[in-house]
Amino acid sequence: MLSNLLRIKPMSLLSQEAGEQGEYTLKRSLGAVNLVALGIGAIIGTGIFVLTGPAAARYAGPGVVYCFILAAIGCVFAGLCYAEFASLIPVAGSAYTYGYATLGEIFAWIIGWDLCLEYAFGAATVCSGWSGYVLSLGQDFGLRLPPELAGVPGSTFVLFDGHWELLGRVAAKLNQLGIDPATLPQRHGMFNLVAFLGIMLVTVVLVIGMKESANFNSGIVALKVTVLVIFLVIGISTLVKHPELPRVNWTPFLPPNTGTFGEFGWSGVLRGAGVIFFAYIGFDAVSTAAQEAKNPKRDMPIGILGSLVICTILYILVALTLTGLVNYKFLNIPDSLAIGIDATGVKWGSLLVKFGALGGLTSTMIVMLLGQSRVFFSMSKDGLLPPLFSYVHPRFRTPWISSITVGLVVALFASTLPLDKLGEMTSIGTLLAFIIVCAGVMVLRKRSPELPRPFRAPFMPMTPILGIGISLAMMLGLPLETWERLVIWLIVGLIIYFGYSVRHSKVQKLAKAQAAD
Repeated sequence: MLSNLLRIKPMSLLSQEAGEQGEYTLKRSLGAVNLVALGIGAIIGTGIFVLTGPAAARYAGPGVVYCFILAAIGCVFAGLCYAEFASLIPVAGSAYTYGYATLGEIFAWIIGWDLCLEYAFGAATVCSGWSGYVLSLGQDFGLRLPPELAGVPGSTFVLFDGHWELLGRVAAKLNQLGIDPATLPQRHGMFNLVAFLGIMLVTVVLVIGMKESANFNSGIVALKVTVLVIFLVIGISTLVKHPELPRVNWTPFLPPNTGTFGEFGWSGVLRGAGVIFFAYIGFDAVSTAAQEAKNPKRDMPIGILGSLVICTILYILVALTLTGLVNYKFLNIPDSLAIGIDATGVKWGSLLVKFGALGGLTSTMIVMLLGQSRVFFSMSKDGLLPPLFSYVHPRFRTPWISSITVGLVVALFASTLPLDKLGEMTSIGTLLAFIIVCAGVMVLRKRSPELPRPFRAPFMPMTPILGIGISLAMMLGLPLETWERLVIWLIVGLIIYFGYSVRHSKVQKLAKAQAAD
């Protein structure tokens, strides 16, 4: 029984899948530029537009820069391992497929189920921030929703200046005016309608076609990178003209620990790095599109590592600028960059950044939902999930049922769960995926050293060992309740595996047929 659970998917079968062509297969339409853009589309978005402010406010202050650096270092080692796998096994499924080829079916199921957690909660996290920017932009034009439909359950709105405002957005202004929020009328969110509709819109784009989605994404990536550069130019110019701002807001650069693990100090840096880590999963999402790449052996490493380097530089610059413009204590909101640009007083810049944030987060949602549906597609083709999840639309050539199912579930997450819980769950899922991929590279190097590897991760075995060590350290920095939710999620997954997947696994059936012969 144990040997069956550890049965690997033969490399010959993976190579056969990678070479499949025809009406009911995924279309190879993505080049290196598309893949780099997909990576940037996933990476630049959540980390900059959504989580930079909350991570600074809750964990590290301006020292959130250290969080990004630590997370990036972990990503470099994991990214090198991903690049080796993606060039060697150019099929859809990412870490799930790599685990199947190296560690065995039970590990493949665990990582596949974990990836569902990673991408589903990741897309929901992004959409939560996206809805914040939509609502902020709508207010600039006098368009407002009732508080009950503008926030998730538990979010608080206060009546300020004649309008219902999310408390986090106006907290800094209330503090400056000396107004106690408790003295203002309050109402609470019940369902984030904007987040729900946003996910469903992105789902439609993904169903229509992969090439169309990639082109749409590439255009948005160009827009949001331009917007971020403009934000940096305006923000840095303001800091140079008003040197008292960074002098006050960057002091202390890393606030001392409050006495509780994870609340500022270096333990806060560790926890903050764990929370924002999922903002780097763009290169992970790139690997899920390997079966739709024109030349995966050459282009996958370029897409994975190129997007990682570009985005890390931008993350550090934006984090420094934002915490210099606005005191970190007032950044615990989903649209913190909008607050940052508002602090410069440049009105046209404020509108531009909000539009750029919308575009940036839209492209991130596209890549997250793309990754989730492709993982479902791969698991279904292997028989571990029902066959309907691998149905490919004959016209659009996309796994349309998988995309629609994922879209509906993620839309419910985004419209009902708080931002911080979504982010933590995504991070722990991502980090677990990275650990398994790094371990898989070491296993395959030892088990099958003769396999042709167009890209080889350097400095073996230190690269995967460091990837595992840094990822595990950041997992340990996350709150205990996040670990508890991960364990519950994995238990549910194992119930499904032993209740359905074991009996329908194509690899298991192939092994039995060969044994019978």
